[in-house]
Amino acid sequence: MLNNVKVVLVGTSHSGNIGSAARAMKVMGLSNMVLVDPQCEVDEQAIALASGASDIALNAEVVSTLEEAVKECVLVVGSSARSRTLEWPMLTPRECGKKFVVEGQQAPVALVFGRERTGLTNEELQTCHYHVCIPANPEYSSLNLAMAVQTLSYEVRVAYLDAEQAQYAPSEAEYPKHKELEMFFEHLEKVATETQFINQQQPGKVMNKVRRLFNRARPEAQELNILRGMLSAIEKQLSKG
Repeated sequence: MLNNVKVVLVGTSHSGNIGSAARAMKVMGLSNMVLVDPQCEVDEQAIALASGASDIALNAEVVSTLEEAVKECVLVVGSSARSRTLEWPMLTPRECGKKFVVEGQQAPVALVFGRERTGLTNEELQTCHYHVCIPANPEYSSLNLAMAVQTLSYEVRVAYLDAEQAQYAPSEAEYPKHKELEMFFEHLEKVATETQFINQQQPGKVMNKVRRLFNRARPEAQELNILRGMLSAIEKQLSKG
């Protein structure tokens, strides 16, 4: 299951943070690192700070967009401070670990971390099913990237060990891949525009709320197929009219 966990670092600007994050991952049994549009190379500093985990940093997959990094994932969780401007389903680190163990049994899952100074953009955060917030001291909540990776990787490992000990049954539900969910949102926006439910000039506000609704509901793959079928039936009737 741990091999199905992707640790995705977006826009990392300091190579040492890549090495330190690799070390944090390896200590907890994770090995699948993805770098999205990195602003630095995996250089000597990264290797030095990896301290025996350089294999993870050197073998990291490099992609240009977050969408590409998580397209095969059934669960995507973004590390973020709680936002007042972007309401999104939140998980505690403990809840995050347990969800990863259940859903990571059969398919890839991803932990997403943002840039050192600015974190993840709102658009990137909306790519995630959930956000996770580490409940640090509010008077001094300064966590560097490797610390955040270490904390959430630890929670995944603890949940994994608990599941092994208790012999939890894996989830029987089959969830759609991220790219399939994105195709549904595109289809839904197209039909909503054709029926004049949303304004073609300003679709974002409604679609953001719709995304939040379906991310919270977590439709299974079969349920998503039913919804796609309903949209296709609406399109068929529109073409007749």
